[in-house]
Amino acid sequence: MSDYLLPVLPIAALVCGLTIAMITIAVRRSHRATCCIALGAIAAAGGCLARLALSAPVQGGLLFVADGFAVFYAALVLGAGAAVAILAYGYLEGRSVRPEEFYLLLLGALAGALALVGACHFASFFLGLETLSVSLYGLIAYPRSDVRQTEGAIKYLVLSGASSALLLYGMALVYGVTGTMAFPALFQALGHAAGGQAAAGAGMALIVIGVGFKLGVVPFHMWTPDVYEGAPAPVTAFIATASKGAVFALVMRYFSGSALSGLPHIFAAFGVVAVASMLIGNLLALFQKNVKRLLAYSSIAHFGYLLVAFMSPGPYRTAAVTFYLVAYFVTVLGAFSVMTVLSGKERDADRMEDYQGLFYRRPYLAGAFVLQLLSLAGMPLTAGFIGKVYVVAAGVDAALRLPVAALIAGSGISLFYYLRVIAALFRRPADAPAAQPPAVPPGPLGARIMTAALFVLLVWWGIYPGPILAVIALIKPGSP
Repeated sequence: MSDYLLPVLPIAALVCGLTIAMITIAVRRSHRATCCIALGAIAAAGGCLARLALSAPVQGGLLFVADGFAVFYAALVLGAGAAVAILAYGYLEGRSVRPEEFYLLLLGALAGALALVGACHFASFFLGLETLSVSLYGLIAYPRSDVRQTEGAIKYLVLSGASSALLLYGMALVYGVTGTMAFPALFQALGHAAGGQAAAGAGMALIVIGVGFKLGVVPFHMWTPDVYEGAPAPVTAFIATASKGAVFALVMRYFSGSALSGLPHIFAAFGVVAVASMLIGNLLALFQKNVKRLLAYSSIAHFGYLLVAFMSPGPYRTAAVTFYLVAYFVTVLGAFSVMTVLSGKERDADRMEDYQGLFYRRPYLAGAFVLQLLSLAGMPLTAGFIGKVYVVAAGVDAALRLPVAALIAGSGISLFYYLRVIAALFRRPADAPAAQPPAVPPGPLGARIMTAALFVLLVWWGIYPGPILAVIALIKPGSP
């Protein structure tokens, strides 16, 4: 096979799986068969990534590149997609809905995310982003059993459409000045464009606004709590991890360290967004009584932390961002797997009361949730702590004094609301007898297995992160 086609093979595997699943549903509906087809398509895409890893870096025409950075982030996105599919199977099983179409939307969203990870051109950037976004519209509203789901989907649809329009207009302005849409040549042309600097600056600002919405950072965060609360727990996990992670990988490739340092106004804008996200996100999370909304505001702060490392042009940049995202993926997927285990057929377990006294009913599940919350807070012996150490090191190396100070302050604030949830886990309900706490249904088997696996990874990479750091050290965004 020509190397020219290699970068699109993982996307093609997902599209083929989507087509097979669609035909299967048309012939005979089977939830288990559709889920297995989706997992098979993800596994096939993973096999294509293994083939790519042996050949990387490979240029797929003007639109895609398959280097070590793209392969690693694609594997991370596929891993999150597989976890979400497993969580969704138990979540949707037994509900009075037709669950098969969920996996079609999931595969479509994964295809868009993989396109973003390998994009090196405005065309692939926009097509991947819209493929991901359109699939998310349906996933957020699925299975339309709650008015909050429809409300969240409509809000995301309207605001996402507006941000896409701004993003496209920004691309047009930059293209008008530079005459190119390919990332490697774009910044070179921008440096030689004596005229049109105002138009290019406006275009870059619009691109930052469009990307800021997709990441849910301040001041583009207004959709985040409502969408997190309205979407089903597995979909919220996908938005928080695979969707945002793919967009951040694209931003890392688009704004290389040298390119970002050569744009002082854009660099300053990222600094303001980072500081505002860390402080406002944590402050808004302080008194939330809904766990989904709490994690939504927490995610705003976490992507503010990531922006601190992203702004560093030094050697820690890629390693800090990548390890932090890996730790965040594992932690957030673990938290939502606990939520999936506890959720009933009527609603998600997203209220603080649902976790009250969980230690006395399900001690192992409560222990896993405590560790996940401590990892989000950046406590030692967790992967989140190692991630924050790397982010702080990157910020200090780049002399980003104010963002690093905001990071430390935001981490201190976050301890309060994480400890509120942990305290609820050990608080016995007033109406429950001390000798015999109320029972909790065991929950879906897949979600329980996923919770245990993510717990192991969280502890392993918190105590011994050497192997994953060695892999991360080999990658950096670029083009062959």
